[in-house]
Amino acid sequence: MGDAAAPEQSAVSWAAIIAGAVVACAASLILIAVGAGLGFSSISPWHDEGISAGTLGLMTVVWLIVVQWVASGVGGYVTGRLRTRWLSVHHDEVFFRDTAHGLLAWAIATLFTVGLLASAVTGAVSTAGRVAGSVGEGATQVASSVAGAVSPYDMDTLFRSAQPGGTNAPNPNGETNEQATQEVMTIVANAISTGQLPAGDRDYLAQLVAARTGVSVDDARTRVDQTFTKAREAAQRAQEAADTARKAAAKLALFTALAMLIGAFVASAGAAYGGSLRDDHH
Repeated sequence: MGDAAAPEQSAVSWAAIIAGAVVACAASLILIAVGAGLGFSSISPWHDEGISAGTLGLMTVVWLIVVQWVASGVGGYVTGRLRTRWLSVHHDEVFFRDTAHGLLAWAIATLFTVGLLASAVTGAVSTAGRVAGSVGEGATQVASSVAGAVSPYDMDTLFRSAQPGGTNAPNPNGETNEQATQEVMTIVANAISTGQLPAGDRDYLAQLVAARTGVSVDDARTRVDQTFTKAREAAQRAQEAADTARKAAAKLALFTALAMLIGAFVASAGAAYGGSLRDDHH
């Protein structure tokens, strides 16, 4: 094609853009798989083995940036090398078009990759939403699920018979063990939501425990105080864990945005470099 036809050429080489996007998407999936493998191999279910959660989070962020750098750079370079050569176009305009091609290739690759990982992204967003909602509701939300805060062991300790190997005394009100346990859960849940165990509830629980276990009221009151303290500490740990997860999700979102911006820049630079090499070889 001669110079006279050059101005009629499209400024966008879609074939090169799509080719670069496919390469970038494939490279991203490969690197993500490698990162997942390294992550799983570095953690351990055994106590004091493997890396900590903080270190794993930092490694995830760093690897996310590496994925964007490498995949976007390779995709942008392929786009620049494969794009249609523009004749009689000023050098500055060629540079702009090359960078735009790299940016388009990065954008298509990003959308394509997100599409392939849609289920995982949806699950992560849903989890983050549930965490945010749980944290927003605060102590009341934790108190409503206090059954998880009062462990079976704590409940067993609360109603443990005064005579080892013996059976608990029948409840004066005719309550079953399940009913008594539910009553304790309700009272402790209210105490956690308000931040304190009212004296009336404390005395009632002490009498309930004393009647079912055969221990003195004072000893039963001590058991009640210990159980409430443990439940309150468990609820506090649950809140702290939820808040930590919320902060981690926020940081991951910000670092993801940063990594994507880096990827867009690298893809544009790679396309400009690849395009300049193509023109130099003609």
